[in-house]
Amino acid sequence: MRLLLFNKPYGVLTRFSPQDDRPILADHLRAPDFHPAGRLDHDSEGLLLLTDDGRLQARITDPRHAVEKVYWAQVDGLVTADAVGKLEHGVLLNDGITRPARARRLVPEPTLWPRDPPIRYRAQLPTDWLELEIREGRNRQVRRMTAAVGLPTLRLVRVRIGPFTLDGLPPGAHREATPAELRAFVARLDAPSGGSASARSASPLRGPARNSNAGRPSTNRPARGPRR
Repeated sequence: MRLLLFNKPYGVLTRFSPQDDRPILADHLRAPDFHPAGRLDHDSEGLLLLTDDGRLQARITDPRHAVEKVYWAQVDGLVTADAVGKLEHGVLLNDGITRPARARRLVPEPTLWPRDPPIRYRAQLPTDWLELEIREGRNRQVRRMTAAVGLPTLRLVRVRIGPFTLDGLPPGAHREATPAELRAFVARLDAPSGGSASARSASPLRGPARNSNAGRPSTNRPARGPRR
């Protein structure tokens, strides 16, 4: 049983088999026995878990285990306390009300690698950053949630799944979970609650790569996460 952590770049499909000459996992990974444990849309970036064990793959994606996933979303508009409250209590989507989530405005904005292509910078239309932790896996859920509270997502990066983060992983890079990390994660999945407070308080990112201009002029700041 093995587990890989991969920082999926923007535009890469979460699959190994070719499709319409679009970038796929095989362009970055030589892992013929591994399969994605969950999805990450082609226009989203960040952490993807892959495993060579079918049972582990099913357990990670099983909603009964409620593995938390943390996203950083650059949104069109300013994040207000009202929007945060709605996201935390659940918003109505076309497939039902979302479960309660954890949300907060990221101040200062996170420093990430530049996206390729960059987000279009519009001086008269402000953008903001939001951190959202969910325990569901609906199709394009985060994008639909932010849109439901009037904050369309411009850029979306998954920075944590359970105890695993993007620390030290630039886009397109991967590493294998250590035996100790894997044992602890499997123990978490076996626990009745499916999670732990210590995992929820983990720092999601300490700087996997270069800083991001998010479509703006570079500030040449060192890579770092937001203040807690």
